[in-house]
Amino acid sequence: MTSSPRSRRVPLLLATLLGLAGGLALSGPLASVFKGDWATQTAKLTGQLSNPFAAWGGEGRDVLVLGTDVSGGNTDVMFSIRIADGVTRITQVPRDTYIDSARFGGIKANALYAYGGAEAVKQELSERLGRPIDHHLLVNLGAIRRMGDVLGGVEVDVPKRMYYVDNSQGLYIDLQPGLQTLKGRDLEGFLRWRHDEEGDLGRIDRQKLVLAALFSKLTRPENLVRLPSLIGAAGQDLNTDLGPMEIGGLITAMATTRFDAERLSGRPFDLHGISYWEADWPPLSVEASTTSTSSGERLEGDRYLF
Repeated sequence: MTSSPRSRRVPLLLATLLGLAGGLALSGPLASVFKGDWATQTAKLTGQLSNPFAAWGGEGRDVLVLGTDVSGGNTDVMFSIRIADGVTRITQVPRDTYIDSARFGGIKANALYAYGGAEAVKQELSERLGRPIDHHLLVNLGAIRRMGDVLGGVEVDVPKRMYYVDNSQGLYIDLQPGLQTLKGRDLEGFLRWRHDEEGDLGRIDRQKLVLAALFSKLTRPENLVRLPSLIGAAGQDLNTDLGPMEIGGLITAMATTRFDAERLSGRPFDLHGISYWEADWPPLSVEASTTSTSSGERLEGDRYLF
């Protein structure tokens, strides 16, 4: 009998919860160590408490994060996480970025997952960023509601009045401008709203605000020990090829870094009546450039999914 996707995710979730719970059991001293300011206490922690996830701290590695829409097809959110030199760097890829793929032809970046899954996204972005992306986290945006609730929401300065209703997607956005704590459907709506002249670029800027707020809150000591409950809140809407200790290593490594996020610069252009984003990819090495050229030759028929 073939097991359902949900049943196959149960062992992963249980393993993750058990792994994190076991490792974070060593975090008992955190309450006493971190009674003061997080930044000033970091040095005190060094040498007093070993990181139970140090075997995989994510240093110098890229992890791809994909946020799917309600249908689970296209990816509304796409960015890489790289921890290096004391900095957690987020590189955001606009959903309309033009990808000239040897496998699929010319498509938007947000359609890569629908065509070839997470492996296709990692392969295409690895070639263009000039560094290997070995792991991924796939999160349905519906999980954001539940995770935001577990964290008690995140504080965001809403830049403008936002109102939009899409009954087909169960989407209801009604936000007033100003500094406020967003969670649940309000947080999801803030991330997904793009109904103004800024379009997707405006949405990416708002995602950056949420990412910075999440980074600040998630890496607090009192929230590090709640990782199992956060992952449990995501439930079946979280899919990853990272093991439980690797997830713990990634997040605890982030806790000792500063946060920096940027989206790929570029410019809009039209092709066959379709609007795309021409990204300014980083310069590639000679070896990477040769590989990218051989795998990125344009096919005769461009394919579109948007």
